[in-house]
Amino acid sequence: MITCKGIAHFSIPVSDLDKSVAFYSDVVGCTKIVSDGEKHAFMDAGGTCILLCVENPPIKRNNSRDHVHHAFTVDTECYRTIGEHLAKHGVELLYDETREGGVVNGPRTYFRDPDGTRLEFIDLSSYQPEPR
Repeated sequence: MITCKGIAHFSIPVSDLDKSVAFYSDVVGCTKIVSDGEKHAFMDAGGTCILLCVENPPIKRNNSRDHVHHAFTVDTECYRTIGEHLAKHGVELLYDETREGGVVNGPRTYFRDPDGTRLEFIDLSSYQPEPR
């Protein structure tokens, strides 16, 4: 049996690499590791690697459910300023909510990257990975 030990990286499609590297650095708080300037940029998100991959636009397809997204953890102090931070960068806050009693718990705020990919900041209060 295979046992997953963690995530090596996950990929996010983008249409403009430079614009997306700036967004994921300035808005999301990732650090650029390396970029080939044309097809890929490796970003660090607090110890998890994100690979920005250039794809032909449009990236965001019509998806009426819009459940697919990427969530980034932030600490409580940072989370308290998320609305102000997003507004400062001209990023629309879609909505925020708090979920408790599930698998991934805590207050969270949703927004979109320049290509329309839904993202989330979460002040993670708990993670319940035990199978039920």
